[in-house]
Amino acid sequence: MAEMEAILPVPVLIVEDEPIIQSRLRKILHDIGYQDDMLFFVSHLKAAMTCIEDHPIALALVDLGLPDGNGKELIEQLHFRDPSALILVISAWSTQDSLFSAIQAGATGYVLKERDDAEIIIAIRSILRGGAPIDPFIAREILSQISHQKVPVLTEDLSDRADAQAFNSHYEQLTNRELEILNLVAQGLSNREIAEQLFVSRYTVESHIKHIYRKLSVTKRTKAVSTARTLGLL
Repeated sequence: MAEMEAILPVPVLIVEDEPIIQSRLRKILHDIGYQDDMLFFVSHLKAAMTCIEDHPIALALVDLGLPDGNGKELIEQLHFRDPSALILVISAWSTQDSLFSAIQAGATGYVLKERDDAEIIIAIRSILRGGAPIDPFIAREILSQISHQKVPVLTEDLSDRADAQAFNSHYEQLTNRELEILNLVAQGLSNREIAEQLFVSRYTVESHIKHIYRKLSVTKRTKAVSTARTLGLL
């Protein structure tokens, strides 16, 4: 631990719009050995772009779904400015496309927000040691698709539906985890009950629901359910 603390890359940029997850990441970085004066927290893409203009960022923890854009844009700029910068995506998005686009933009690794603190610490330490951690859930999905030589289940399910083209044209595809949570929402479960059933934290469920609302262009649970049923997702 002492050896790692002596070579911690600084400064660190944390791009995350949810305060509770910002607090969680602050604690994780403290546990690794970082001090507050080494950390820059921002919640919007615009603020992150300004930060990288003013500071030579050595390590960045980046969420993709930001209020004013996609974190991929920041990753591209960071990588362009300094190809040696370490960039770990910490996102609720668990699709193959999200992973590939982030890696192509210059991300060093990719881990899901739903992982516990120990797993995120392992991912950060892996990057600090020269690794390129990929979340096991996404890795398994990719391997499963390769082994079966078929497209994702959601695409197959929608391909035979009359409204598939409308979904692809107007709505961003929901991930398998988001569909799972949406089904539980439709059953009337609260966020706490969903978290208990899926063995994840409540803030992870809230993060997924936030992304479901954005993708379906709704602001309420009832509207999300009705829209999903109209599209044939439930």
